[in-house]
Amino acid sequence: MPNGRQQVPVIIDCDTGVDDALALLFAVRHPGIDLRAVTCVAGNTDVDGVVRNTLTVLERAGAADVPVARGAERPLIEAPRSARHVHGHDGMGDLALPAPRRTPVDADAVTLLRREILASPRPVTLVPTAPLTNIALLLRTHPEVTRNIERIVFMGGAAGAGNATPVAEFNVWHDPEAAAITLTAGVPITMYGLDVFTRVVVPGDDVRRLRASDEPGARLAGDLLAHRPAHPDSRPDDPGEDSGGLGDAGALCAVADPEGLTTHRLPVDVSLAPGPARGQTIVDRRPRAGESELHEGTREQTLVDVGLDVDVQRYVKLYLTTVEHLTP
Repeated sequence: MPNGRQQVPVIIDCDTGVDDALALLFAVRHPGIDLRAVTCVAGNTDVDGVVRNTLTVLERAGAADVPVARGAERPLIEAPRSARHVHGHDGMGDLALPAPRRTPVDADAVTLLRREILASPRPVTLVPTAPLTNIALLLRTHPEVTRNIERIVFMGGAAGAGNATPVAEFNVWHDPEAAAITLTAGVPITMYGLDVFTRVVVPGDDVRRLRASDEPGARLAGDLLAHRPAHPDSRPDDPGEDSGGLGDAGALCAVADPEGLTTHRLPVDVSLAPGPARGQTIVDRRPRAGESELHEGTREQTLVDVGLDVDVQRYVKLYLTTVEHLTP
């Protein structure tokens, strides 16, 4: 173990997708992470596609023994809304990857989450890189798990602009009620949102080196990065756009190396009302109370460690050295 530190027990809840796959590749290869399980939820694609993609990535990464469970196939209230226009028809950049050789465990996601959290000898870090439906169901059904959860580090939300709407990020927008439940569960939370999500970009030279690798996991990372252009308006097939954003994988980098992420503990609400602000994470960055509080009184709000700055080069190096099996 680097620096003599103990491994961090981690469970990933994902909607694999391209950048969820990048996160899985990192998690199974970083020596400081003990990946205990992966649970799947509808989001980037339908939940059965997410299960298939997750099993395939874990096999390619040499981690076929990590238990995987199928979870919620729709949000708590609304119909599912995929992001296939971003992640391809199969959710994995249409890379035509082989079907996995194994199947998920004979338990649903909430059951596997509860079992693995309570069985862990050390408190678990949950890393949802997807809509928070499974996590909300877990916390409402089995609140006793909170005693063995160290922290939730979720990819979602934004203090600034959104992507699903002008103000809402996709994972929170997909199931705002689940996000609100998760944020108010009394567990320490780090929000790895769009404010840092879009900034961690792997240069084109490194992407090309990964794609030329003889090692299946590293080569898959390169192919996935090639499908994730650094800029939202770029096309994956644009010859001038050969760098790739880490996206969700940055949340796992923040677990392995929290000092690379600058956070501020701030009040955060989730907008649940119908209309253009639904799904917005309302991050209160004001230095003092405003007229609303002065006239109507203050109310208790959830304090979240919101990621507002990131050491880009540090996380790029961390990701590359991990997936290529080099010594960090």
